[in-house]
Amino acid sequence: MRLSQVHPVFYHLRVQQKRLFRGTANVWQASRFAQTQSLENLPHTCIKHQSLLRRKMGSTDPQLQENKIVNLGIAHKTIDGLIIQPGEIFSFWRRVGNPTAAKGYVEGLQLSKGDVKTGTGGGLCQLGNLLYWMVLHTPLEVIERHHHSFDPFPDERRVLPFGSGASVFYNYIDLRFSNPTEQSFQLRVWLTDEHLKGAVRTGKEWPLSYHIIEKEHRFLRESDKTYRTNEIWREVIDKSAGNKLKEELVIKNFSEVKYSIESLENN
Repeated sequence: MRLSQVHPVFYHLRVQQKRLFRGTANVWQASRFAQTQSLENLPHTCIKHQSLLRRKMGSTDPQLQENKIVNLGIAHKTIDGLIIQPGEIFSFWRRVGNPTAAKGYVEGLQLSKGDVKTGTGGGLCQLGNLLYWMVLHTPLEVIERHHHSFDPFPDERRVLPFGSGASVFYNYIDLRFSNPTEQSFQLRVWLTDEHLKGAVRTGKEWPLSYHIIEKEHRFLRESDKTYRTNEIWREVIDKSAGNKLKEELVIKNFSEVKYSIESLENN
């Protein structure tokens, strides 16, 4: 057992240590992070996506959903319009910063150490999920992405494959992607009454499109525990000819399930 698992004090000290290490590393990469922000749309759309702001999360307090919307309303403004130029890197936390109460963030849902908790700024994973899903449909290259090792809630109005999101926790559990192309890409993110919406735009039409598919989805029982596993694959398609150029494995998930699957098996 790691020392950080023995007592909460050691856990918090470890978190502060990791944040210090990441902050120091960021200083050396500062010039590579995307920072140009413009609300004037680049002309071509690569991908659009939206996710529901309110979704049943087990027996959690519905007020946490409303608090999440407050947090998303603050955080999305730091990203909306960001232009990632050739060679630049996007970092979720370099844009959002520390989600503190002083900035207006409130208590929201957080997933940590195999459990569902609350914390200031909770719910920002939905923004990370949106960005990650959109980036998979572009030539931008994901260089850092994390996902929870457990599945806390049964599917409720889920439209994307299980395990296709991105976990974020300030500042060392980050979502990062780079632009290896010779043209710029722009992130647009906004909220409506019901949805968090986003788009990735670019200066000239990209010749490829991308299709995400799920394979090998199943529930497993091992040592009195239930696990959920699947694979996320990406097809790369030539727009002009319409033919598939390649198919690549993006994610292989294996997560402990924290809810009963009896009702799922009976359906």
